[in-house]
Amino acid sequence: MQNNTKHRLAAYLEKNRLITDGSFGTYYADKYQTNEMPELANCGRDKDTQERVVQIHEEYIRAGAALVRTNTFASNTVLLGEKDEGVRENIRQAVRLAAAAIRNCGKKDFFLAGDIGPIPLDARYGAEDAENEYYKIGRGFMEEGLDILNFETFPDLERVLPAIERLKADAGRENRALFIMVQFSVNQFGYSAAGISAGRLLTGAAECGKIDAIGLNCGVGPGHMEQIIGALDRGKFGETCFIALPNAGYPKRVRNQVRFENHPDYFVDKVVGIANQCGVDIVGGCCGTTPEYIRLLSEKLERTKKPCIPGNAPKKAKPVQISNHAFFKERINGHKLIAVELAPPANANDEKVLDAAHYLKDLGVDVLTFPDSPSGRTRVDSVLMAEKVHRETGMCVMPHICCRDKNAIAMRSTFLGAHINDIHNFLIITGDPVPTLIRQTTKAVFNFDSVGLMNIARDMNEESFPTAPLTYGGAINQGRKNLDVEIARVYKKMEAGASFFLTQPVFTDEAVARVRTIKKETGARILCGIMPFVNRKNALFMKNEIAGVEVSDEIIYRYPEHTTREEGEAVGIVIAQDIIAKTQDFADGYYFSFPFIRVHMLKQILQKL
Repeated sequence: MQNNTKHRLAAYLEKNRLITDGSFGTYYADKYQTNEMPELANCGRDKDTQERVVQIHEEYIRAGAALVRTNTFASNTVLLGEKDEGVRENIRQAVRLAAAAIRNCGKKDFFLAGDIGPIPLDARYGAEDAENEYYKIGRGFMEEGLDILNFETFPDLERVLPAIERLKADAGRENRALFIMVQFSVNQFGYSAAGISAGRLLTGAAECGKIDAIGLNCGVGPGHMEQIIGALDRGKFGETCFIALPNAGYPKRVRNQVRFENHPDYFVDKVVGIANQCGVDIVGGCCGTTPEYIRLLSEKLERTKKPCIPGNAPKKAKPVQISNHAFFKERINGHKLIAVELAPPANANDEKVLDAAHYLKDLGVDVLTFPDSPSGRTRVDSVLMAEKVHRETGMCVMPHICCRDKNAIAMRSTFLGAHINDIHNFLIITGDPVPTLIRQTTKAVFNFDSVGLMNIARDMNEESFPTAPLTYGGAINQGRKNLDVEIARVYKKMEAGASFFLTQPVFTDEAVARVRTIKKETGARILCGIMPFVNRKNALFMKNEIAGVEVSDEIIYRYPEHTTREEGEAVGIVIAQDIIAKTQDFADGYYFSFPFIRVHMLKQILQKL
């Protein structure tokens, strides 16, 4: 715990593999048969409670761990339910107890890391709050003399990198060296809860220049971690140290408690294989790994590093022909792209949708789009509807894919299934919530938002569709109160591979100005949303019942209270033409949504283009 700790650890890792402790949390729960958070024991009411923490640290040290992590995975204001002062005291006590265990074991050349886990976010506690708290937690460890910080079980880098940069800057000003370790948690398919692949997570962490050791922990057992790490191109990580801390396996719930099967021999064989074959520098265990696991690992792992050449060095790529299926690929200067939304039916009768598709084909529409059960109400599957329309008309189709109803496994299956049916264009959105009345029986998934799903699509383009990549875009909500937040979202989606954007329907001069600003700031390809209402009742319903559609009173009053069908449609056509005239200088195209599938209105609207 001196200022030369980083240099001692770096020197150790040059010649040796470092073994960490195992899972403090699951071992604490099993050893003392409790569901209480182990971090609460740091400031226990009596000495015996705190002694539990010391004893567990001692067990891991005596088992052969050369680095232990403080009992602070959940030491934050959200999970502890404490204010900053309470968290700071919890950290102080955790460091004191770990240091006592090290002394009790007579260890001198030993390493202690301050452990930091993810802070849950919700509507009241956002990313900026968490960023500031990660920094405060890191400062708390530094003030207790620790120069090794371990950020573990994170789904992405962006939520911790700002704090890491601030902490590194502080260390520089204080003339002390700080060793930062970061581990990400992924599933058996190699994707985090944010929808980012292990390779992209680790490459980003290695390239940021602020992190000394990167790796994976939790999420999967040793077999899956071996597969995931074995498939990585280690050459992309440079000289950054690599960490592998798998779970003991997969948990089961027994008598309302989570339990892991006890297979230490299998675990150790796999981890030793990971270390030897993949050149891992730091190994240990996560959930379910007890001191027994670490003892066996310490006995079987050759600590001294052997020169190794990763078996997955990139081979010289052969040139490949890439097929471009983007709906905008043949756009010429001056041509405005035209997308038309056709809502899949709520029953098995698709006649109106197919009739509309055939009609629109003759108008030269660039792409037909199909919503994914909008407003959280069941409709025909968007991909299957798109596939049938494409098969029967030959038109370019674009199903919407939302994150509400499917997890990462199902999302990847959807993309694979669509691709083999010649569907390559998608609108990726987070999705409307499930209506309140049916939440008792129907649960939303929301593993990640639209950016997370775009990251999955981007990775699948590299892994599964290198010769015929998916083309995908996102939605723009120009009515968001803070336009800077929406612009930042557009940038994030572009970074995740979005190549076009569809806006919410535009009705007012203010909305036109906001979309123009987004276009100017980002340079994104934008199709302005246009929804021609057919009467005042239709306009009032959209204004009051549909989230995200902002309809001004001026628009409503342009429709007479009592009118014929033809008169109402005529008003909608004129309003649509007005919006086109106001946006023609910057819009790349238009995204039409016709109430009641009245697509015949498009022919007159397009006369102004």
